[in-house]
Parts: sequence; C-alpha cells; structure tokens
Amino acid sequence: MTYINQIQNCLDYIEAHITEKITVETLAKLAGFSTHHFYKLFYSYVGIPVMEYVTRRKLQHALYELSRGERILDVAIMYGFETHAGFTKAFKRIFGYAPSFYRMHAPVAPPQPINLVALKENKTGGIIMQPKIISKEAFKVVGYEFKTTLRNNAHSRDIPAFWDSCNIEGKEETLYATQPVKKHGEYGLCINTNTETDDFSYVLGVEVTDFHKALDTMYTLEVPAADYAVFTTPPVEEADFVESIKGTWKYILEEWFSASGYEIDDTKQDFEFYDERCHTWENDKMVMEIYVPIKKAGK
Repeated sequence: MTYINQIQNCLDYIEAHITEKITVETLAKLAGFSTHHFYKLFYSYVGIPVMEYVTRRKLQHALYELSRGERILDVAIMYGFETHAGFTKAFKRIFGYAPSFYRMHAPVAPPQPINLVALKENKTGGIIMQPKIISKEAFKVVGYEFKTTLRNNAHSRDIPAFWDSCNIEGKEETLYATQPVKKHGEYGLCINTNTETDDFSYVLGVEVTDFHKALDTMYTLEVPAADYAVFTTPPVEEADFVESIKGTWKYILEEWFSASGYEIDDTKQDFEFYDERCHTWENDKMVMEIYVPIKKAGK
C-alpha cells in the first residue's frame, strides 16, 4: 500500500467517526507509523496539521447540520465542542470568521469526502480570483430593510425575492428619485445579526451624501471606514449571475482566507455592490463586487 493510500484510509476513518473523539495516536496506528512520522507524512499530503484537519472537518459537518435547522448547542455537543461559545471560537480560530458569516454568504452543502488521488491529479483548475486590497472611508447608505433568518436557509430564498419585490414596487427608482445619491450603484448589506436566534436584516440601498431626505419607510446606515479585500465575480450571462455570486463567496470563505494571511474584521461591515456592469441592457456579461472587511490574522 502506498503512502497516499494509507493517508486516504485515515481521511476515510475521520469521516466515518466524525462525531467521535479522534486522536492522532489512533490515526497513526491505523496508518502504521509512529506518531512523529505520521504528523510529517499527513502534513506533506494534506497540507495542514492532522488535528487541525480533524477540527476543520468536524466544523464543516456541524455547519451543515446547522443549515438544516438543528439547534447550535445540540450540534456543538454532537461534534465535541461542549458549548455554543466553544464552537464559535473554534470556528473563528480555524476559518478566520464566525459560522454565521459563512451561513449568511455561502451555500451550505454536505461536506464531500476528500479524495487525495483526485486532488493530486487536479492541482489546477477553476477560477483563481485575486482581490484588490483597499482602504475605504466611511459612507452613508439609505435604502430598504428586510428581516430574514438563517434558519433552514430561508435567507437564500428570501433575499432574491426581496430584490424582485423592490424592482416590481419601484423602490429602487424611488431611491434615485428622492435621495441625494453620491454615485450610481446598489448596495446589499447584512446587518444586525443575532447569533442566538439566527435572525438578521438585509438592506438594499444606495450611497448618499446625507440622510436629510430619507423617507419614513427607508432605512439609514453609516458604514464605517475599513480595509477591504474586494472581489469581482467572473463575467457571466444573466442566467448564471446568482450562481456566480454564490460561487465567489464560497471561494472566498473556503479557499482564499485560509492562505491569505487575513481574517474577517467583524467590527466592520461587509457588503455587495452592484453597478452598471449588472445592467443586462448594456452588457452581454454581468459582474459585481464583494467587499470583505479584513485585518491581519492574529491581530
């Protein structure tokens, strides 16, 4: 049996016993190596330390359980994190952002089994997106608020429906007609997240010079100054636009952060920005921008 097959056996064991306590000693014995040699061999094939991998997989499985509507405390205990706070702390330490941030922005699917041979054979592929790193001053947004929830992935259906209703009801036109708009473009912002109940608000708005003309039916928000990683989605036709946004978020949260040296600055505000590049009557392909507030990892 080759080394890669021995490590694959360990990965399969981890998946089969994901809710149990897994030790490096057990995995080393399964692979037939000393603990010291197994540490080095696992890292060379997988790219991260063995127990970090175990924790990462437990968190990914737990995240999927949460997306199906399970209580966070029940899921935390099932995967060995004992408390809600312990689960959240472990998730932030491994991924650089809170579990609610992932659930809000990326489609959650069952964690797929890892196939080392396939990964080695397909080292390249996909779209590698390098963001712009910028500093942006504080700015004001006036728009419309919609309340939704992460429970049962309701937000993934509610938010697109909210955009459609705003267009049908002429709310976007009203914003441009009544507000001192600073520049063309619509912002999508997730705010006021309650990590205990999974409820949050979504705001569709425009950047303004001041709030003086905001109507009673509108929501006002000042977005603080921050450093951002700015990602532009791949150019796609209208039918593929929503999936390209989901895919970009998935890339950001599952791939880019782990190798970036940054983590989410959760004291700041992330947002999506849609400008004339989204206009189907002007462009054959559509793109938008995702602004993710960042800080150096560990700071």
